Amino acid sequence: MATILWSCAGYTATFPNRPLNLIVPFVPGGSSDITARAIQPALTQELGQTVIIENKPGANGGIGAAELKRAKPDGYTMMVGSIGTYAINPSIYKKLAYDPTRDFRYLTEAVRTPNVLVVNPKLDVHDVAGLLAYAKQHPESMSYACSGMGASEQLSAALFRLRTHSPGVDVPYRGGGAAISDTLSGQIKVMFMNLGAVLPYIRAGQLRALAVTSEHRIASIPDVPTMQEAGISDMVVYSWQSIAVPKATPTPVVERLSKALRTALVAPKSKAVLEKQGYEVVANSWQDADAWQHSETARWAKVVKDAGIHLN
Repeated sequence: MATILWSCAGYTATFPNRPLNLIVPFVPGGSSDITARAIQPALTQELGQTVIIENKPGANGGIGAAELKRAKPDGYTMMVGSIGTYAINPSIYKKLAYDPTRDFRYLTEAVRTPNVLVVNPKLDVHDVAGLLAYAKQHPESMSYACSGMGASEQLSAALFRLRTHSPGVDVPYRGGGAAISDTLSGQIKVMFMNLGAVLPYIRAGQLRALAVTSEHRIASIPDVPTMQEAGISDMVVYSWQSIAVPKATPTPVVERLSKALRTALVAPKSKAVLEKQGYEVVANSWQDADAWQHSETARWAKVVKDAGIHLN
């Protein structure tokens, strides 16, 4: 036992001594990729080693997550993943190549952003009450665009319909860009979307924001009420990005990486880039990140079950 403890201590003292890999399980340009690239310079400086970003897209983050599961648990492979990858996929996919609770340890919840309920301005709806009245009168036209099956926007729409007992179906796209494009054109009239992704269109008047899913109003759109203010209770939803390593990674290494990540996230340049994109920097401890993943997984499993969401 003494030899094992000495070896671990020796390893930790020299860690890291070579470049590290940071998996992004989505295509470049999305929330996970933006988070990874925003912190890469500061993280490289903090660890004293190059951090290499690898995009491994597919299956709502499942391809990259399966690779993280197979990685050696030595701290040299991490992954920036989304709420979908880490908390929703287990309830959506019948056969998942990884278990986000059993297979990973979470280093920090990096950032979060609320979703916002928006409509095409040509729709004569100006608040949540108006949308619910419209849905009652035109149930056949209530389609909600989202960036993909199992995305936080889809689950937000499902939760909204559960809380309001209103009709509607989801229209999953292959990415947020396509969903936004069709909502801008009026092909789809309603959408929940990450605030950062649609903020420019709201400011330009190309989309009308009805409510945000945050606990409090957002400074960038102060006139838009929260769901609670709009009369919808228990509708606080954040899309979030966390960073994980394989489960068997030694705790001293987890602590070293967690500290470095938190420092990188709050570094002035990193934070400025992230906040410009509409993200709130969380940068919590690995213990809190673990607890958050567990609670979110349980929460969304219930929503998926109650809403009857399943893959075709």
